[in-house]
Amino acid sequence: MATVLENVSDDTEKARPRHPEKANRPDNPIQRKPKWIRVKAPNSPVYNEVKKLVKDNGLVTVCEEAGCPNIGECWSKKHSTFMVMGDTCTRACAFCNVITGKPLPLDATEPEKVADAVAKMELKHAVITSVDRDDLADGGAKHIADVVRAIRVASPTTTVEVLTPDFLRKDGALEIVVESQPDVFNHNLETVPHLYLSIRPGARYFNSMRLLQRVKELDPNMFTKSGLMVGLGESREDIMQVMDDMRIADIDFITIGQYLQPTSKHARIDRFVTPDEFKAMEKTAYSKGFLMVSSSPLTRSSHHAGDDFERLRAARAKP
Repeated sequence: MATVLENVSDDTEKARPRHPEKANRPDNPIQRKPKWIRVKAPNSPVYNEVKKLVKDNGLVTVCEEAGCPNIGECWSKKHSTFMVMGDTCTRACAFCNVITGKPLPLDATEPEKVADAVAKMELKHAVITSVDRDDLADGGAKHIADVVRAIRVASPTTTVEVLTPDFLRKDGALEIVVESQPDVFNHNLETVPHLYLSIRPGARYFNSMRLLQRVKELDPNMFTKSGLMVGLGESREDIMQVMDDMRIADIDFITIGQYLQPTSKHARIDRFVTPDEFKAMEKTAYSKGFLMVSSSPLTRSSHHAGDDFERLRAARAKP
């Protein structure tokens, strides 16, 4: 994942706490990862090539900031996700390692910068995500739409997936993004309803579900996608209910992955879900009618996004 930004100096970064809202929380010791989650340190020639390209194009990677376990695999395949509208989020979710604070004004040249990077990297499928921008009247919807349109101009054959904020109390914002015609509209529910207050306090479960349902009402042909983290204290019954809610909203694609605690100040891991349990959830999800399911300990919303999009499109085409 990558954000187009001006580089922040080391002194500035040290002076600015990454998560000031979490500073006074009690520590949650970080648990040792089981063997099925451990990955090798990235160092392939292609990975290093992408790392250099990212640096040369003035990109700051959220892959590195978040310590994503898939960075070696994804970058070695030249798979990239661009995070727009800055590196600072107006929300303070208990699971997230993105900086919280007051964001800078939008960079009006960012859509062209992202589009240029997509073209240079020759991406077949580009994923555009963002921080939450509650400070903006439209939540950043027009900016996201401008990025989609800029990619269409710079790289017409690239398919585009957006992973958007929830646009809570931003009337008309969703319509702006849908009108830009991304190939996939993704918004992650992240967790089950009863954990929202502790894990995703700035969001509302039914608002997020309604957002995804509304996409289908606006454009029935647009693919919709959403993701869950597990290992936060949810039950099997909780997950089954969310799957049912997603199908009622006609969501095409569900991703399910293990929550990994970024720091001792973030939400604690309740448990590590086994690979066999992930396989069982995948089987259940397909039985409920999802066109595409990605369920594994290392599944992330944008992991294998391009390959998954091709499978998603093929699944819809089946008689």
